[in-house]
Amino acid sequence: MRITKSIALLGCLLYSNPGAARIPANDTLLARQLHPIGRTLLNTSKQLELVTSAAHFGVSFTGSTCTVYVKADNPDGYNYLQYELDGVYQKRIRVEGKPTAPIIINAPIGGKHQVWIYKATEAHTGALVFSKIVAGNIKALTVPLQPLIEFIGNSITCGAAADASEIPCGSGQYHDQHNAYKAYGPSVARMLYCNYIVSSVSGIGIYRTWNRESPNMPQVYDNLDFQVNSTRKWNHATYQPKIISIALGTNDLSHGDGSAREAFDSTRFISAYVQFIQHIKQYHPDAQIALLSSPMVKNAEGALLQRCLTAIKNQVDALYPSGKKVAVFFFTPLEPHGCTGHPDVADHQIMANELKPFFKRLLGS
Repeated sequence: MRITKSIALLGCLLYSNPGAARIPANDTLLARQLHPIGRTLLNTSKQLELVTSAAHFGVSFTGSTCTVYVKADNPDGYNYLQYELDGVYQKRIRVEGKPTAPIIINAPIGGKHQVWIYKATEAHTGALVFSKIVAGNIKALTVPLQPLIEFIGNSITCGAAADASEIPCGSGQYHDQHNAYKAYGPSVARMLYCNYIVSSVSGIGIYRTWNRESPNMPQVYDNLDFQVNSTRKWNHATYQPKIISIALGTNDLSHGDGSAREAFDSTRFISAYVQFIQHIKQYHPDAQIALLSSPMVKNAEGALLQRCLTAIKNQVDALYPSGKKVAVFFFTPLEPHGCTGHPDVADHQIMANELKPFFKRLLGS
C-alpha cells in the first residue's frame, strides 16, 4: 500500500510540473490570435491565409527559436514567405504545400525578439496558410497606428521577377523571383513609417492585360484573391487608406506576345481609369488618389502615358470639385535589371527613393 501511494504521489508531481509539458499552452499562438494586415482570411479551419503580396503579421517571443506552422494552399505546389527579425530583413523561405516539418526561425542570441512575417508572392500564386506559431512567451504584435497606403498595380508593384539572388532568371517558376517586401511600395511606406497593403496582379492593366483583352483590374479588384471568377469578395471597409496609389498602364501599352493585338486605345484607357477611380471612391471617398507612371515605359509611349494620366486627373478633379485633387507622379525612366524586363530589388529601391518626397508631401496634406 505504501509503495502504491508513493508511486501515485510521484506521478502527481510529474504531471503538475510545468517543465514536464513539452509545449506549454502559453507558448502557442493560434492563427486566429494573430493581427495581420493585407488581404487575409481566417478560413473555416481557423487557419490564417495571407493572400496578397506583402500581407504580414508580427509576433514577439523570448528565446532563440520561433517555430512557424505554415503551408502553401496548393498541396502539390510551393510558395514563399520572408521575414524581419528585430527590425532587420532576413531572407525568403520556401514553403511547401505538403510540409514535412515546421519552419524554424533562429535568433542569434536568446532574450526578447520581434518577428514580422510577410508573404513574398502575389495573390495568384496562392495563399500562405498558417495554423500556429510556437515560441517562448509568444505574443501577437498589433499593427502600429500609422497612416495606411494602398498600392494598386501590376507585376512591378508585386515585386515580381525582382530577386534572382537564389534562383536565376529563366529558371524555376515565375514566383521564384518574387520579393514583395522589397518592392517599391512597401519600401517607400517603411521609409515614411506607414502601414501598407498591396493590391496587384502580374500582367494586368486598366482595360486589358499584357497580351489579352481581359481580365482587367476593375474586373478583379473586388475579389479577395483577384481571381476573375472568385466567389470570395473583399470587404473594403476593412481598411481606410490615407493614400491610394495606382500604377497601371504598362500592360495596356504592351505590344503583347507577338500575336495579333489592337493598338493602344487612349480613349478607352482614360475612360476605364476614371470609372475605376469612381468605383474606389465609393469605398474610400476621403482617400488621396495618386497616379503613378511607369519607369519601364519610355520615349513616345512614356509621353503618351503621361498625357493620359494628366487627362485622368483633370476628369476626376472635375467630377469631384470639393474633393482632394488627384496627385500624379512621373517616374524617371529606368533600365531594369530584373528578370524579363522587370526592375530588380536595387531598381525598386531607386523607385522608392524617388517616390519618397512625393508621398511625404501627400501625407502632410
